[in-house]
Amino acid sequence: MVELKIHKKPATAYVPSGVSAVGRQKRSYTIRLWSIRHSKQLEWVYDKFAKLFLLLHPVWNKLGYARVERPVKFVEKHVKGLMFDCRMCGQCVLSSTGMSCPMNCPKQLRNGPCGGVRANGNCEVEPDMPCVWVKAWEGSRNMVHGDKIMNVQKPVDQSLRETSAWLRVTAQSAAEKEPMKKDA
Repeated sequence: MVELKIHKKPATAYVPSGVSAVGRQKRSYTIRLWSIRHSKQLEWVYDKFAKLFLLLHPVWNKLGYARVERPVKFVEKHVKGLMFDCRMCGQCVLSSTGMSCPMNCPKQLRNGPCGGVRANGNCEVEPDMPCVWVKAWEGSRNMVHGDKIMNVQKPVDQSLRETSAWLRVTAQSAAEKEPMKKDA
């Protein structure tokens, strides 16, 4: 029989001040819950931001969407990462899910809870975490367009991971407006 020896690093007296994975997760989760509670205000901010980005479409188009992707993605990743614990799926549906990112669901479900929500509203996979979709429902009730939570979302296209949803939505909105300009 072979005896396995596990070598543990000796404990030290040094513990970094204020640094812990649990603390980071707790802060991140606290901000995520704040975003859900303030979903109506964030919906308003997002609407204004989307309109501003659409006004900048000629600039993005002239520079080339591919060239502005990296700096825009950098900002998007950090802003949405802080506010919503964003996973940068590239197909953001926060405005349809009460500002609760469905990619935070351990099962990454995009169309509602799995059916395994516990009686207390927590996740069946992570019992200490409230179900992302219970929170999405709460957030959507505050929003002007909260009924968008009823829309069926397409499955995640993994090829779009780590790309800018902001630029994608802007380009799509601009493309939809182009035929209207030609018809007028």
